[in-house]
Amino acid sequence: MRKLFLAFIAIAAVALVGCKKDEPQPKKDANLVVYGKIYTAENNAIAQAMAVQDGKFVYVGDTAGVRQYIKEGVKIIDYRGKGIIIPGCYESHAHYLNAKSMDIMGGPAPKMDTDVKQFMEMIKTAYSQAKAAGKSSIYGFGWMYQFFESLGMPTRQQLDSICPDVALFVTDSEGHKGLANTLCLQNAGIMDKDGKVLISTIRGGEICMGADSTPNGLLKEQAGTYVRTRGINFSEIFPASLASTAVDLSQQQMLAQGYVSYMDGWSNIYGTNAFYEGAKALDKAGNLHMLLGLSYEFESSCESVENELEKAKQTKAYTSGHIYANYVKLFIDGTVESGTGLTMEPYQVTEFGHGMANWEEDEVATISRIANENGMTMHIHTMGDAAVHRAVNAFVASNHPEARNTVVHTRNVPEEDFARMAQNNIVAVGGMLWHGMPGEMAEMLNKVLPLNLRNKAYPMKSYFNARTVMTSHCDFPATSGSPTDPFGIMEIAVTGQLYFDGALTPVFWKDELITREQALQALTINGAYQMHVENERGSIKVGKYADFVLADQDVLTCPVTDIHSTKVVSTYFEGKEVYKQ
Repeated sequence: MRKLFLAFIAIAAVALVGCKKDEPQPKKDANLVVYGKIYTAENNAIAQAMAVQDGKFVYVGDTAGVRQYIKEGVKIIDYRGKGIIIPGCYESHAHYLNAKSMDIMGGPAPKMDTDVKQFMEMIKTAYSQAKAAGKSSIYGFGWMYQFFESLGMPTRQQLDSICPDVALFVTDSEGHKGLANTLCLQNAGIMDKDGKVLISTIRGGEICMGADSTPNGLLKEQAGTYVRTRGINFSEIFPASLASTAVDLSQQQMLAQGYVSYMDGWSNIYGTNAFYEGAKALDKAGNLHMLLGLSYEFESSCESVENELEKAKQTKAYTSGHIYANYVKLFIDGTVESGTGLTMEPYQVTEFGHGMANWEEDEVATISRIANENGMTMHIHTMGDAAVHRAVNAFVASNHPEARNTVVHTRNVPEEDFARMAQNNIVAVGGMLWHGMPGEMAEMLNKVLPLNLRNKAYPMKSYFNARTVMTSHCDFPATSGSPTDPFGIMEIAVTGQLYFDGALTPVFWKDELITREQALQALTINGAYQMHVENERGSIKVGKYADFVLADQDVLTCPVTDIHSTKVVSTYFEGKEVYKQ
């Protein structure tokens, strides 16, 4: 087929060459011409000029060829010698909508270095504000589990002493654990008003108990999800009318970083379709200037998988314009760093065992098959090697490679699964920014991790070697101080280091470093592939939408330790400048 197609192109080319001179030639229209060093993401080719008309590229090539498009009224950008032009970047998994909605809600937002005393002062302030505003719930995000564990985790009783009559839930910086006061636990049905424990176990999670055999307020994995969605009145503190604002705030931050597409990691996080409605309203008004993927997640403790799948299928109705609402999200496990990631060998910390499993392999296979048959793509959180293997097995069993089912984070991957992912069209959303880490963090992890995972982090090069499609994500706001912009991520992927407290961290896993071009590929065309739009976007090519970024330095040739300092001068989406420095 390919040979016939190439032959047709050759015949067509001969026909064009043989046209009579007096035959009318196609009109060369453009409203924008750009000169500069252009990384096209098409086989790493570099162009010198490009022309845009009606939001799409009509020419990509050398400076001589673009002259035919320079006519009266054409806008010309001469970016030669000023930096580099790259395709618009793709953020393939994060939680900007959640983060921006939290800004609107105004709950406590502790940082990495916030200690317990400071945290409790934040709770006190949040409580006073909630009482003054007549609110019945408080929701916050950001405390660091490892730090609090070493300092002494606050208990629900301590939280009650500051916040007795307003439901409180504060998620940790990873988004996998939470602290709740008694009223929140009561609202969720974990305890009754007399202190009796009604629910002590949650599938795929842990309700941590105190010395009195009652919940101490710490909730891990799906237990936190269960309590948060039932114990906090999100319709009160984040009404649906504010969802469009959260979507707009998210896109403003991302466009400034050079992103033109965003895959949201959990779009029904508050138990509603508010973000779906908000995005739809924004796009209908012509104010959504990027692609937006929305994923429907359901808990492993849900009462009915069939009902949840039906709800997920209903969200497909929001797919239109720039919105792609055809993703189903599951958590197979937790996080390797905190001992809840599902691993093949046991953790060195005996109590962690092999981590936590939220779904059995046959369940994931069934859910995947039904979702795929209904035109939806799986978007699954997998961190431990056993979790990745379970997801790959399930996708192979569901046998729908056209769906491009996705494994997200993939901190550890069994060697055999790199090739299996390529063979079955499974996309790996890689944590390139987490490949680098502070030395003390690496030392701490190596005392916890299973022995076969020591000195390993997030693979990159192995995907390219196996021809598996790898994309990039920052998982904002769960970034632990790492950069969220494409250029900061690119530097970590190439060097294995990040700037932490003003200094470069040591290289953690040198064997998995990739080239600058590979990093850009993961950030651009591969991201478009994950979104099923690679034929329309993701590279600078004639016929594709004109999504591109002007960067202030050449990230292909500048000193490798300067890549992170690159700034976005302008971001263009469908031929229009949607961000300017």
